[in-house]
Amino acid sequence: MSPSVIGTTLLAMLAFAGNSVLCRLALSPDSSAIIDPASFSAIRLLSGAVTLILIVLWRERRLPPMAGSWGGAASLFVYLLGFSYAYVQLDTGVGALILFGVVQLVMLFAALRAGHRLQLAEIAGLMLALVGLLLLLLPGATRPNLPGVLLMALAGAGWALYSLAGRDAGAPLLATWGNFMRALPLLGLLLVVPVFLPDQPLRFNTAGVWLALASGSVTSALGYAIWYRALAGLEVTQAGVVQLSVPVLAALGGVWFVGEALSLRLLFSGALVLGGIYCVLQVRERRQA
Repeated sequence: MSPSVIGTTLLAMLAFAGNSVLCRLALSPDSSAIIDPASFSAIRLLSGAVTLILIVLWRERRLPPMAGSWGGAASLFVYLLGFSYAYVQLDTGVGALILFGVVQLVMLFAALRAGHRLQLAEIAGLMLALVGLLLLLLPGATRPNLPGVLLMALAGAGWALYSLAGRDAGAPLLATWGNFMRALPLLGLLLVVPVFLPDQPLRFNTAGVWLALASGSVTSALGYAIWYRALAGLEVTQAGVVQLSVPVLAALGGVWFVGEALSLRLLFSGALVLGGIYCVLQVRERRQA
């Protein structure tokens, strides 16, 4: 794997973990930042779109024909909405584990359907990483909130489809900009969600807005463009597996910035996940050799 692919992949993983931390900081019931999930998602999407427009104008000196796809935009919106509402009820690390566990399963299914044959080392790595994720659901573990789990699983499916769309997206920056722009008309749906969830009325303060702006303009807009660039150098199975590092990074971010507890269970599961990722990445190195 080339240094550029390693670098862009690492930056993308840090951005994904940053999104989890920022979202949890903004939406945690114990946080001083007050913002509801619908407002957080709307500000995140709008600020991301504006940031991408400015970057495209700076690089291209004009707005070129819109790239991306409606499928990518729809999957992006599903991810944003499920992600925000799930983090009202889940800790940072737990939410990221569920999110990227589902991402891994969906992308693995897509790889198998496309005819990719897994080698023994890949199977071992995947099993090792998934065992690390499942540790949170074993008897004796703190059980995550079921509605939160389901919402985060929906977000994971949306993100997996968004990542798969990125493999054929062409120019990463233009594709990301196009997906954000196409998702903007869906913002109207966010006004309807609080009607069905009266316990989450529209509300926000300055701190919550700033966190949403940081999530949208930096860790989302820039992070997703970097991720689309990294996808060009990754196989589908690798793209799924490397994202399993995000829960480890997000959990550490939750400990440092949100004040969540760091448990031995989380550390052990993180070690299993990273070991599994290493096994899968080594397969490609041997192929190239």
